Amino acid sequence: MPLNEYYKHTVAERLMRYVRIDTTADPDSDTQPSSMKQKDLSRLLVEELKQIGILDAELDEYGYVYATIEANSENETPVICFCSHVDTAPDCSGTDVKPILHKAWDGTDIVLPDDNTVIISCQKHPYLSERIGDDIITASGKTLLGADDKAGVAIIMDFANYILRHPEVKHGKIRILFTPDEEIGRGVNKVDMQKLNADFGYTLDGGERGMLEGESFSADACTITFTGVSAHPGYAKNKMVNAQKVAAYFMGLLPSDTWCPEATEGYEGFVHPVHTQGGLEQCSVHFIVRDFETSNLSLYENRLANLAKKAVDKFPGATFDMKVVEQYRNMKEMLDQFPQVMANAGEAYKRSGIEPEIMNIRGGTDGSRLSFMGLPCPNIFTGEMAIHSKMEYVSVQDMQKAVEVLVNLVQVWEEKK
Repeated sequence: MPLNEYYKHTVAERLMRYVRIDTTADPDSDTQPSSMKQKDLSRLLVEELKQIGILDAELDEYGYVYATIEANSENETPVICFCSHVDTAPDCSGTDVKPILHKAWDGTDIVLPDDNTVIISCQKHPYLSERIGDDIITASGKTLLGADDKAGVAIIMDFANYILRHPEVKHGKIRILFTPDEEIGRGVNKVDMQKLNADFGYTLDGGERGMLEGESFSADACTITFTGVSAHPGYAKNKMVNAQKVAAYFMGLLPSDTWCPEATEGYEGFVHPVHTQGGLEQCSVHFIVRDFETSNLSLYENRLANLAKKAVDKFPGATFDMKVVEQYRNMKEMLDQFPQVMANAGEAYKRSGIEPEIMNIRGGTDGSRLSFMGLPCPNIFTGEMAIHSKMEYVSVQDMQKAVEVLVNLVQVWEEKK
């Protein structure tokens, strides 16, 4: 069912307002949130939620925004949560973002004004060719845009604005959750599930229109630390074992044509060395380990251990230690137990004139962990594209269509109880 034809969307104006607020997450910080400037946007969201009539909107000490849209139906309907994250990735600057609205984009290359070498074209971004005629929002060439995931935030805010102004739309209780630090894997570390008190959820953090993501990687972090033998370099013969060289030899054993991000796609998993640190006596290699089959993670980690053993065998006197930390698991393992969550989303897509395309995420979202915390939570599209880069863009019409999907989705839940 389409939205009221007289409704004036607020999603574009909201996004262009939100992206100007620097909310870059800090992976080197031990605080929660990792950067206090994330709360600058969260405080604004609380104010705006109250302005549209959601009086219980609150920001807690950890940077989470909680809010409620009360039910207007007498049917007993599960409580549905919509969630997006306010932080942006540290991969690319999020300071002094200057959003640009390209009205009724005609398909020509978008040359960004603050750096003319940053060009967004259909050739490099095939999905753009489907959005000719749309209003496209970009940054100016010096920063990322921040549509990941402020597009999701703006969509939820516009949805809330619509619902509160159209009481004819029947729905159950709706909870809104905005999180910090998703980009550094801490998005739900401190979320209060008892306070949230929702039955099922949906993150708004997907890409192309029509994508419905109900499957993510399972993920571990793995650190292998090599220990060598220190000695004075002037008297080191037959004594010194340089841990950096052991680590370098080990890294050379890793394949570059398989089993790595640059050589895998689809349902293929990988291991990825993301950081190396150390010196002569100790040197650590930090990995992320990813696969859609959780059982494969231990196989990958055993393979890494065998390669590490091969490295220390090459350098007598060297040893290694390996530590593995669970990060998140494939949300499909939980969603398969509640098929109505994906089915209702698919019905909402169809009512919005979209044929849903069920996709996997070669990564994770807050929904991956929320699903294992008792809130089965697939991912809905926002239109955010070329994320974490200066070429990031989003279609206003994609965001508006996502608002329509949410309006239809709460009605599907209300009807099916």
